[in-house]
Amino acid sequence: MVELALPKNSRVQPGKIHKAKPGAKQPRAFKIYRYDPDEQQNPRVDTFELDLAECGPMVLDALIKIKSEVDSSLTFRRSCREGICGSCSMNMGGHNGLACTTAIEDIDGEVAIYPLPHMEVIRDLVVDLSGFWAQYEWTKPWIQTYQPAPDKERMQSVEERAKLDGLYECILCACCSTACPSYWWNGDRFLGPAALLQSYRWLVDSRDDATGERLEALEDPYKLYRCHTIMNCANTCPKGLNPALAIAEVKKMVVERKL
Repeated sequence: MVELALPKNSRVQPGKIHKAKPGAKQPRAFKIYRYDPDEQQNPRVDTFELDLAECGPMVLDALIKIKSEVDSSLTFRRSCREGICGSCSMNMGGHNGLACTTAIEDIDGEVAIYPLPHMEVIRDLVVDLSGFWAQYEWTKPWIQTYQPAPDKERMQSVEERAKLDGLYECILCACCSTACPSYWWNGDRFLGPAALLQSYRWLVDSRDDATGERLEALEDPYKLYRCHTIMNCANTCPKGLNPALAIAEVKKMVVERKL
């Protein structure tokens, strides 16, 4: 039988324990993944005990409190705190999501916080998204038109505009793509749920004239067809979108184009 094991330098080690202040009314433990490439040491999991009576209700509130009051070296991305920018995406309690919209009380037991899975970690909870953004750029996320520019805006009917609902709301947080096993296995060639949802958003935009070119570029064994409808993407999307449905519609458009 084949025995598989992680390289020794990648095995996560127990880290530091930061106890809550004496007299804490609502102590809660947060186990946070830590990795600093400059230290040339294995990643570790530090434990921080916080008094929730003195902390905001969201996971991001806890992270900010830890960074401000306990360990200023803790590194993570964040910006809007409103579930709009997608910066604070991470894995919490075993599920991908946004730290700013994930309530601490919705996670059972100790709050385990890790970076987005199967991505190269830059430091602590920050992962390298350069490949993810390159795939998004590949979709050419802008209107391509061969018609003369109108005097004013390019008009859409109410029905045409409605086709974009459930697509334009994507905030590119990468929660869906990093929850997809097909993306884990073929992330260098499979575009992933986020990029494919964005592709479909432009394919169904009535103002875009490059439908044929877009479909031809997507007709590839890996770019599109590595999706096996596992549905992790729809289950984890913090905006309630369904990338799997969008991918299925793209596949349908590719087939119909040849009929």
